[in-house]
Amino acid sequence: MAVYEPGALTRRRAIQTIVREHQQLSAVVNGLTRFVESLSEGAHAPGPMVMRAMLYYIREYPEQVHHPKGDKYLFPRLRSRTDELDEVIEELEAQHVEGDARVRDLEHALTRCELTGSSAAPAVRKLVDA
Repeated sequence: MAVYEPGALTRRRAIQTIVREHQQLSAVVNGLTRFVESLSEGAHAPGPMVMRAMLYYIREYPEQVHHPKGDKYLFPRLRSRTDELDEVIEELEAQHVEGDARVRDLEHALTRCELTGSSAAPAVRKLVDA
């Protein structure tokens, strides 16, 4: 007979949500990588609007929804239970802070690429790789 653990269902749903959100973000990042690879190879790349849509997703979803949930709910709870994860949490918080700047830098690099041509593509790729 299974023993009921209060909060187990809520924790399981929270973990499933985190995993799903990370999978969605991973798919977009993979798309960005494929986009800049096609630019670098001189292959027929999708129009810049495709990359802009991916950057919009990153700005609007992870930066506005996903990261604030971690910062507001997950990290404080983890910190209250253990100090073993403090370095990991600090690294994640730093990534959350710099995420918006990275997206902005990518948007600017993409604009330069649109205006100046493929000579700016390596800068876009470098930012995506980072």
